[in-house]
Amino acid sequence: MIVVTFALPAESSAFIRLLRNVTRDGAVARGELKYRTSFRAGGSTKPEANVEHRTSNVCVLHTGVGAARCEERLGNFLRNQTPELLIASGFCGGTTHQLHPEDLVIADNASDLSKKARAILPGAVVGKIHSADRIIDPAADRYEIGREHVAIAIDMETETIARLCAARSIPVLALRVVSDSPAAPFPMPPSVLFDIEKQRVNFFLLFSYIARNPTSVIHLTQFARQIARAKTKLAAALCAVLAEL
Repeated sequence: MIVVTFALPAESSAFIRLLRNVTRDGAVARGELKYRTSFRAGGSTKPEANVEHRTSNVCVLHTGVGAARCEERLGNFLRNQTPELLIASGFCGGTTHQLHPEDLVIADNASDLSKKARAILPGAVVGKIHSADRIIDPAADRYEIGREHVAIAIDMETETIARLCAARSIPVLALRVVSDSPAAPFPMPPSVLFDIEKQRVNFFLLFSYIARNPTSVIHLTQFARQIARAKTKLAAALCAVLAEL
């Protein structure tokens, strides 16, 4: 069994749509990922005539946002399950102007398989992902954390996931996609976009902010489109990696 973790269903939706026979149980979704690859065999000049079909059983686990919720959910899951591979996935935020939304990031500080993944995804950026204890904003704070921790990106769960997997000798790959960066910041304060304590959007707070800042709707719509493209790119990258590992 292969496990792919995301903090929230909002991050995993594009990937789950690619699975077949999906079943759901709370924070867990299970399904089958089918691959169809063409190859040349016996000197054939028609690769389409030589097709290999493979199926992997994939479990998607939503860890929740933040180290504490992630440790609880993933820790409980791993008490009864020992996956052959775990991929820590989802969104991350860039710490420099060199990273842009939709860029793929492979964490070299939390991945046993970073070299293999880089060969499969040559366009991905490889570097350290720092797991913070809060959603980091504004840009000045991102720059400071990037310098202090020599990190190219920030999330809130990768280091916890890597530690739990290392304790159980589970191979892990951290593959994330940039959702925001100093050059493409959040459309409104993070506390308005997501309530970490409640693990959901506080819509009263969101609508109150929009009522006071009507033009924020434009930025929020642009951000939603940015996120949708990032999810689609990440889903395709995960499929490519899973087909080759």
